Amino acid sequence: MTAILHITDTHIVREGALVSGRLDSADALERLVAWINSIRAQIGPVDAVLVSGDLSDDGSVESYARFKRLVAPLDLPIHVIPGNHDARAPMRHAFASHLPADGPLNWEQRIGGIRLIGLDTLVEGQGAGTLSAESLTFLESALSASDATPVLLALHHPPFACGIRFMDDIGLTNAADFRDLVACFDGPMRIVCGHIHMMMVTDVAGHIAISAPSPCSTFAYDRRPDAPVGFLDQRDGCLLHRWDGAFQSIRLNPVAGAGPFPF
Repeated sequence: MTAILHITDTHIVREGALVSGRLDSADALERLVAWINSIRAQIGPVDAVLVSGDLSDDGSVESYARFKRLVAPLDLPIHVIPGNHDARAPMRHAFASHLPADGPLNWEQRIGGIRLIGLDTLVEGQGAGTLSAESLTFLESALSASDATPVLLALHHPPFACGIRFMDDIGLTNAADFRDLVACFDGPMRIVCGHIHMMMVTDVAGHIAISAPSPCSTFAYDRRPDAPVGFLDQRDGCLLHRWDGAFQSIRLNPVAGAGPFPF
């Protein structure tokens, strides 16, 4: 059995700063990490942590150093991909042992019984994301070499429309190219992403795709064309993806009721 803890959109900033002058994203991540550690016996062994983008809110060197300090108590290997708020150069430097030395921050890693693939959708200076020609070639090669090994495939921008207009306006611009590539893969695959700060489950070219919640904020699911643009300061949890002959994804939410009570 292989288990990957999936955290996304932590939006860490420099010490003393708040996201949009309001959100204490560092406190939210610190609380999430402490809660995860408190339930480790309940959820069982975890092999690694995947962070699917927007580690930082400002792309600063300081924010990545702070992020690493905050997740250090997990004492697990950390695998990261960039989101639209990240900056490639400082992120590459902060995770030099894991990320490629040049080009897009694409990578693949064999972890237990699966292949974990990370894709770079960052277009610096823009909210929307794109898989470059180099990244699409990387994905095609990685999937071709998988030898039917189960694949957990991660990117920041969802390869599907979420229905929230202001988020879809900054979605993945070439989702059709992505779908064409993964449609050719007939082995077990789970596609995971971030960006929309909530859990959604859908089908992408015959594979289940799941977005993860953010520990610091969310967006209202409001499909109206004139829906207010902005975030809600609601804290949430993360996902746990398990492979044990099949993929299983579990939402871990630190907000729970009293109990358990006997039936």
